[in-house]
Amino acid sequence: MNIENLIKTKEKDLKDIFENLEEISYINSKKVLDAFHEYNLSELHFTQTTGYGYGDIGREIIEKIYSHIFKSEDALVRNQFVSGSHALSVALFAILRPNDTLLSITGLPYDTLHEVIGINENKSSLKSYNINYEQIDLINNDFDYNKIKETLTTKKIKLIEIQRSRGYSERKAISIDSLEKVIKFIKEIDKNVIIMVDNCYCEFVGTKEPIEVGADICVGSLIKNLGGGIAPNGAYIVGKKELIELCGERLTLPGEGKEVGPTLGINKLILEGLYLAPNVVKESLKLNILTSYILEYLGYEVEPKYNSTHSDIVLTIKFKKEDLLIKFTEGIQKGSAIDAHITPIPAPMPGYKDKIIMASGSFTQGSSIELSCDGPLRPPYIAYMQGSLTYNYGKLGLIEALNKIINN
Repeated sequence: MNIENLIKTKEKDLKDIFENLEEISYINSKKVLDAFHEYNLSELHFTQTTGYGYGDIGREIIEKIYSHIFKSEDALVRNQFVSGSHALSVALFAILRPNDTLLSITGLPYDTLHEVIGINENKSSLKSYNINYEQIDLINNDFDYNKIKETLTTKKIKLIEIQRSRGYSERKAISIDSLEKVIKFIKEIDKNVIIMVDNCYCEFVGTKEPIEVGADICVGSLIKNLGGGIAPNGAYIVGKKELIELCGERLTLPGEGKEVGPTLGINKLILEGLYLAPNVVKESLKLNILTSYILEYLGYEVEPKYNSTHSDIVLTIKFKKEDLLIKFTEGIQKGSAIDAHITPIPAPMPGYKDKIIMASGSFTQGSSIELSCDGPLRPPYIAYMQGSLTYNYGKLGLIEALNKIINN
């Protein structure tokens, strides 16, 4: 089968969907540019601080810009965050206290949070500080409203965690409309419960973000959507000022909080990445939709379908066979920019119980907004594909992956 001809034929059918993505990208681009103009962003904000990082005007402007974009009271945007999971951990430890209860209403959180929470034993977990954990699973990809109401009316819950993206599960991502509905429902029962949203992979996919629909705090990574493939590391937390202050003091130390944290020359990269992010997310979604359309045509189960509403940049492909998952991942690596000559092999990874196979030939290690594909080696052998800095580079990677599973 000639893969390039197949792609050329199929992408003609996607013109209207791609045009809609252009409109979303335009709205989000305006949002970013308006924030830059609101705070008179200048070259002087690219300067760096070292040591304690006192008086870093660039860092302060970045956090004001993030607050403006997310419509939040405050923001914490730092290169001291190692990852999105680190930022989530900081937020949880900042807000929760001994004997408090954390409730997840999207089922089991992402694998890297299991030891943070204490689902898997760890002497440094929330559980080790006598912080309780409960979860409510989704029902047919929707919230279990009856169970949520029962839990909130019979138990004292301090914080509810909602993970929008699917992690290594088979469920769908949580749309902004579903998020708004459940937040309204929760606040009518208990207006004081804190709602925290894990927004990783979801920024700029639509035109609204979680704070706009009632979330109290929202967390994400800069080596995913909002870094635009430029930010070399970092994460953000946005939300209510009192909560951001707690997070700042957990990240650094009580009494200093947000006032310290050297930027070490990263300000320009964070800002430039944010500037490019609406377009990069659009390009990533275009590749996601093309891949979904073609693989469904070839008989594979995919989620989301090409013509469905997309709530994150992740596409799942159910291969059902270990060798197909491995071959597809090998093809993505072969079509990557960096380390294309290396063949990925399944291996243990920190924070995961199963061996993971991962293709990530990216300029930034672990960058999920660059073309990547990964999955745990467990039935039904699902590939989780996301990212692509440009549609054309992503398409070239897809050609390699399809050749691996069709023509080999």
